[in-house]
Amino acid sequence: MLKLRNLTFGLFIGMLLVFWMAGSVSAQTLKIGYVHDERVYSEYPAWTKAQEDWELERKVWDEEAADKQNDLKELVEEYEKQKLILSDEKRKEREKTILMKEQDLDEFTRRIYGPGGEAERKQERLIQPLLTNIHKAIESLAIEENYDVIFTLQGIGYIKETYDVTDKVLELLDELEQ
Repeated sequence: MLKLRNLTFGLFIGMLLVFWMAGSVSAQTLKIGYVHDERVYSEYPAWTKAQEDWELERKVWDEEAADKQNDLKELVEEYEKQKLILSDEKRKEREKTILMKEQDLDEFTRRIYGPGGEAERKQERLIQPLLTNIHKAIESLAIEENYDVIFTLQGIGYIKETYDVTDKVLELLDELEQ
């Protein structure tokens, strides 16, 4: 958390230097705001509801995974106890069953928790609309109350277009390449 604040502070200082160097600041006063992300998340009812929905879904997945792991563990324990007295045919049959249960557990884990899995997609569906609303609220506040920049713990929540120096940087890069 402290590292993130230091990064935000560094970003803030960097932005002020960019404004100063571009000469945009000299003729006017900057109006700067700050949004505490964690407070917004904890006090935004829709966010809290989304978190609760996520936790319920995650709990169901965790329980299903635990059931699959317990089933597999029981099969392996039973097999280990009986493998010396089983015929070759029964031993191979049980080993095949155990292998199938292991593969089923692996496939379930990848499908739910793996990259691009169901858990990630569900969280995206729940959170993305809320992040869009938060961004819209920050932008609306910035425009209505004439803020130049609004920072969040995660970076910049809003910045006036007049401070965009991207074209100038690209022009300078082109000049450097020639």
